[in-house]
Amino acid sequence: MIKKNLFKSVRAKLFLTLCIVIFMIILFFIVINNTVLETLYYYSKKNAALEMYEYVNQNIPKEINEEEMGQYDSSLERLSVNNNFEILIVNSDQTVYATNKNYVSEFGTINDITYNVDYSIFNKTDIMYSKENISIRKIVNKKNGIPYVLVDAVLENGNQFYLRTPVAPIQESAALSNRFIYVLGFAAIILGGVAILFITERFTKPIEELNDIANEMSKLNFKRKYRINDSEDEIDELGKSINTLSDKLEDTINQLKINNSELEKDIEAKSKIDEMRKQFISDVSHELKTPIALIQGYAEGLVENVNSDEESKKFYAEVILDEANKMDKLVKRLLELMKLEYEDRKFNDDKFDLVELINSVVKNSKVVLTEQKINVDFSEENPIYVFADDFYIEQVVTNYFTNAIKNVQEVDKVKEIKITIKKSKELGKYRVSVFNTGKKIDEENLNRIWTRFYKVDTARTRSKGGTGIGLALVKAIMTKYNSAYGVKNKKNGVEFYFDIQEAKGESENSHKNHKGNID
Repeated sequence: MIKKNLFKSVRAKLFLTLCIVIFMIILFFIVINNTVLETLYYYSKKNAALEMYEYVNQNIPKEINEEEMGQYDSSLERLSVNNNFEILIVNSDQTVYATNKNYVSEFGTINDITYNVDYSIFNKTDIMYSKENISIRKIVNKKNGIPYVLVDAVLENGNQFYLRTPVAPIQESAALSNRFIYVLGFAAIILGGVAILFITERFTKPIEELNDIANEMSKLNFKRKYRINDSEDEIDELGKSINTLSDKLEDTINQLKINNSELEKDIEAKSKIDEMRKQFISDVSHELKTPIALIQGYAEGLVENVNSDEESKKFYAEVILDEANKMDKLVKRLLELMKLEYEDRKFNDDKFDLVELINSVVKNSKVVLTEQKINVDFSEENPIYVFADDFYIEQVVTNYFTNAIKNVQEVDKVKEIKITIKKSKELGKYRVSVFNTGKKIDEENLNRIWTRFYKVDTARTRSKGGTGIGLALVKAIMTKYNSAYGVKNKKNGVEFYFDIQEAKGESENSHKNHKGNID
């Protein structure tokens, strides 16, 4: 998961946003409480007083005695108590009717009916309502300092009507209300904070999961997928889109990898072909200099008739033909070597008799062996079946055998080539060894002889028709088979060897017709 700053997370932002919203609501209520509550309170008191005035004005007759007043006392008393009103009605004969008899005795005289109003502190803002027969104002009692709302009016029947209602200290009420709002707001923040932790967990967890998946996608890891819920909301839709994008990106990148791999193979193949072409031209140019020079020299001799006798002309023609054959052999073997080294050469592996193949190679060289009086020791008589391409294995055996013929020397008055087949140290393989008596190979040349065109004795090799490609060809074939090969200096000569896979079971074609040497 990506490390991130806690204060920059969605959860923290939602929490802070909620706290700010709750704080703004609390601030709004405090402002409203301090600015509107008092006005609303007096507006309510004024409307209640006007309603009481209208009730009295419509229901109490002009002339009313004490007995008649009794029937109205209960209704006035009820209305007064419900609204916290004190009502006085004064007749034309100065008879006073009050909702509470103690009110008149409290003030003593009719002059105090207006509740010891301190008119000196009045100003225009204290008048809440004023018409021809009625006025409503704010007053303060001189005796107890209690503020009131006073209605001073004349009824339609001519009676004087007074109503007062005490006004609670609105500032204290506002302060108390503010404290309640503070407590309520603090509780709302605490409860809201707890609630937002659970709410944001539900909303931010899938977002964080999607973020992790997107981060893995940026690292080309498309294994993680978003788990779709049943809510089918916008987050699930986003998750489906992310999954679809992930699948398409994975398919596209895989296809690009395949295309890139194929392109790399094409480039590598073209590079190998180009390298093979350059190497082929270089090798051919290097190796054909001598035979071309010889052919050119003897051809010029024939043209210029340097020697006119028939025997000399025949010799010149034989030299030209011999050099042409060497050139043909060189080019063919070089092409085969190039194909083995630079192309994905497919071998036609099958089961065949290795003993029969070796006997065939020895038989093909019988004339040379007889002429040079070389003794060949190969005592295997029973078939030994191996699994490989007999054409290429024949090339290996032929190259080893012809190499032995070229380099064999007399030791103890005997020229000998010995061929042996033994079980290899590597499981399931045979080791074929070709030994010839003669001069040992210098240690510094033991590894070099496998390089194309490397010749230990250039003059001697050329005189016997060598091209310097044979052992390089052996190396290429054995490398393709991932089998061991090499050369060892022995007491009386040199031994070359290679390993070949033992055949398992039977084959429909246990021995194919040998295709012969490319020479």
